[in-house]
Amino acid sequence: MSNTPQAHRLRVGRRSEPGRVYLLTAVTYERQPIFQDWRIGRLVVNEFKRAQEAGNATSIAWVVMPDHFHWLAELHNGDLPKLMQATKSRCARAINQARGLCTSVWQKGYFDRALRREEDLKAAARYIIANPLRAGLVTQVGDYPLWDAIWL
Repeated sequence: MSNTPQAHRLRVGRRSEPGRVYLLTAVTYERQPIFQDWRIGRLVVNEFKRAQEAGNATSIAWVVMPDHFHWLAELHNGDLPKLMQATKSRCARAINQARGLCTSVWQKGYFDRALRREEDLKAAARYIIANPLRAGLVTQVGDYPLWDAIWL
């Protein structure tokens, strides 16, 4: 999401629905490739796990790319803005602590798309986890260290 004055309008009229599956995307500040270091990327993964352990969402599939993440998750408790704010905030604190910095980690906002009930979750998950392959980061999906799906 850009840092434009209209970026907040992406949220206008949107509702969160518990039990609905969402494709969520967040981008690093100025698209800095901070997750090229897979150890920093694992801090994002830890927050996906924390959200699941807290009963807020079930992770279906995810990939952490060098400058963004995609997270296919079923929402449970709360709403998307709270889930994403908490996830990004905790990630930023952990990332800054690990890097010994105090800088912006994320661009404002996030992208979300609610999947329709009839959509194929496995197809959406395959698309997400194939991102490193399409980006030319690896020649086989299994060679990329920052992805997972519930069907494995």
